[in-house]
Amino acid sequence: MTGMVHRSSGASADPAAPRIPQTPPRPVRTWAVVLAACAGQFLVVLDVSVVNVALPSMRADLGMTAGGLQWVVNAYSIAFAGFMLLGGRAADIFGRKLTFLIGLGVFTAASLAGGLAQEGWQLLAARAVQGLGAAVLAPATLTILTSAVPEGAARTRAIGTWSAVGAGGGAAGGFVGGLLTDSLSWRWVLLINVPIGALVLVGAFFWLTESHSRAGRRLDLPGAVLVTAGLATLAYGIVQTEAEGWTAAATLVPLAGGLLLIGAFLLVEARAKAPLMPLKLFRVRSVSAANAAMFVNGSAMFCMWFFMTLYAQNVLGYTPLGAGLALVPSSLAIVTGSKLAPRLMPRVGARNLAALGTLIAATGFGWQSTMGAHGSYATAILGPGILMMLGAGLASTPLAALATSGAAPGDAGLVSGLINTSRTMGGALGLAVLSTVAASRTGGGTSPEALTAGYALAFRTGTGVLLVGVVLMLVWLPRGPKRVTGERVVSSVAEEAASTAKSG
Repeated sequence: MTGMVHRSSGASADPAAPRIPQTPPRPVRTWAVVLAACAGQFLVVLDVSVVNVALPSMRADLGMTAGGLQWVVNAYSIAFAGFMLLGGRAADIFGRKLTFLIGLGVFTAASLAGGLAQEGWQLLAARAVQGLGAAVLAPATLTILTSAVPEGAARTRAIGTWSAVGAGGGAAGGFVGGLLTDSLSWRWVLLINVPIGALVLVGAFFWLTESHSRAGRRLDLPGAVLVTAGLATLAYGIVQTEAEGWTAAATLVPLAGGLLLIGAFLLVEARAKAPLMPLKLFRVRSVSAANAAMFVNGSAMFCMWFFMTLYAQNVLGYTPLGAGLALVPSSLAIVTGSKLAPRLMPRVGARNLAALGTLIAATGFGWQSTMGAHGSYATAILGPGILMMLGAGLASTPLAALATSGAAPGDAGLVSGLINTSRTMGGALGLAVLSTVAASRTGGGTSPEALTAGYALAFRTGTGVLLVGVVLMLVWLPRGPKRVTGERVVSSVAEEAASTAKSG
């Protein structure tokens, strides 16, 4: 009985002394942790996809140029890609709960600023800050979940739920964005994050418990700033080629500046004690090959939603809601491909499945490039869209599995983040390139025929890029693994599957 008595250093040993009840530790509500983590992931994913169908309305309201419109997507994706690894490390150092709250707070505040923007530059600045908030928030959602749920079947189910919620956010984004834009205005595709974000912030503050991992690690802030600035500057230089040409100073200066910044980033990473992107990881064939393949694939597949949304609204005359609904089957095709991939890998192998998925996506891109100014839904959007995104889902999972299978157990989480970063970086630069290609063919024309010609050329170029990716995979990728084994690999595959849906 005396073991039930709480004693401090100065407590009396008298048995008759009153007992001081112990304060039991606050129980961890697993369901609440999973709910908060999934809600944060849902917001990050939804905010990418929900914006796509609102792009034409944003351009009309804020007077943005066709070239500037891509930065509504790229400002977010470049900031997200550049700071995502830093966000994951910050969660380990400063605490998962703290970084979750900070990331969600920044994301919510930037959503409010974007929804209230009166000028194009204000919207782009808000989108960049949103990307920064998402980069801090997104890595914390998975680590919070895995640290709160015990290993085994329960954690696997929780990861599956987290992945499904992310994929659902991508699939629902087009419909939600179209509904909000049609019934209210484009501003609500951003403002909708404010009440949801505030509600999740309150819940997370009370529900989540703090946890740390590598408390002694350092933050590589210079590396994150250099790679983000380099990508943004390089993308800007690519965009300038359409208006200024390849030899103009307005093009050459940002192109050279972007390459110099990326070179400086590589130097910093080679010398840093705790680098954001340890270059030694790329000595492993599976890691370097899978990241290169994901970069190439992302450079084409990331752009599909951008051009399909513009084609549906600017050429075929769909409303924002109609465009969102039209692309829902394509979003669901990503989920289908991601679910099928783990079952097919034991039969055909990870490398072959990645190449096959990319080839299916390339077939969809080639079909899409035959679009006309008066195309039907079945042949101009539905069929090619399903092929493109089914292939994306089939390819992303084995690439993630290959990358993590070649890493040491302690580096699996970092490699998982790297392949997600490679995909997003490739998408940002690919969007800049393909938008420039489309604009060069359109030649400033706004007729349905001129716009269709530009979009079709972008898809033809994307077809070629994906075919290069198929060759790269067959030549460079190792053959294994045939099965996804271990929770670290399951986590990385789930993360990649949810990430694939983000551009939906």
